Parts: sequence; structure tokens; C-alpha cells
Amino acid sequence: MPSERTEVQVRPGVEADLKALTDLYNHYVRETPITFDTAAFTPEERRPWLLSHPEDGPHRLMVATGADSQEILGYATSSPFRARPAYTTSVEVTVYVAPDAGGRGIGTLLYGALFEALAGEDLHRAYAGIAQPNEASTRLHERFGFRHVGTYREVGRKFGRYWDVAWYEREL
Repeated sequence: MPSERTEVQVRPGVEADLKALTDLYNHYVRETPITFDTAAFTPEERRPWLLSHPEDGPHRLMVATGADSQEILGYATSSPFRARPAYTTSVEVTVYVAPDAGGRGIGTLLYGALFEALAGEDLHRAYAGIAQPNEASTRLHERFGFRHVGTYREVGRKFGRYWDVAWYEREL
């Protein structure tokens, strides 16, 4: 599959990506427990989220596209971990890959680019919450040096049942 990897480009997300990013996220809202959002968004509703991830600073949005098609294949973000000032050197990270683009190493490319972009920032830790079960996400995070620090049991209710969220951390 190395040839498939060369067909993917990773770059910062821009406003022109908003509709495609919203469509991708809405798939996970409607079809999976991976996000605990329960209602789909319009692009306009997602605009503040996109604008909160500039091309520099600790809160980034990296987008993977097909090299020729420019189709959005996935994205990764770093966002504020918590709102209080003492948390500013911590970020929460996440990655979403288009449902038809899994197994191609796109998540790995996205996290590689994200962590490279964050390397010069004043950050100490990255955290990731993974709704359980999600073996692919767990493997991806462990590949990037995340370690399991705890699990919130039955913390979210979606699709008529409760879901656990395993929390992982990594030094930056």
C-alpha cells in the first residue's frame, strides 16, 4: 500500500474545506458512537469550530486530501483541553478518517503532520478520549506514544445505550 500513501497530501485546513469537513464529521455523528454529538451540523454551525483552528499556534487543523482529487480523506485537530488558564499547555487531539478511506495510513499521516506542527509550540501534554470499543483508534494512539490513563465508565449515552471513554495521554 505504499503507493496509496503517496497519493495523499496533508495540509492545514482552510475555510474552503468547511462543507466537506462538516459532511465527514456528520457521518460520525449519525452513524457511530465515536463522537458524542447527537445531531448533525450545518456548515455554518461548524464555522466557529473551523475558525478556532488557525494555521499557527497550539490549536491546529490538519486535512488529508487526495493528491489529484483534493477530496477530503480525513482530518486531525488539537484543541483546548480545558478552559481554565492552567491548562493552556495541554491539548486534546482527535482524528477522523473518511469511512471509505480507512486502512490506508491516513490517520498516521495526519497525526504525524499534526505533532510535527505542534513541536515548536509551548505545549506539555496531549490527551485523547476514545469511545469504546475502537481498536483502530487505540492502535493509532499507542503507535504515537499515547498511554492509557483511565476510563470513564458509561459516561455518554447515544443510540439508546451508554458508552465508555478511555483516556490517553502523551508528552509533547
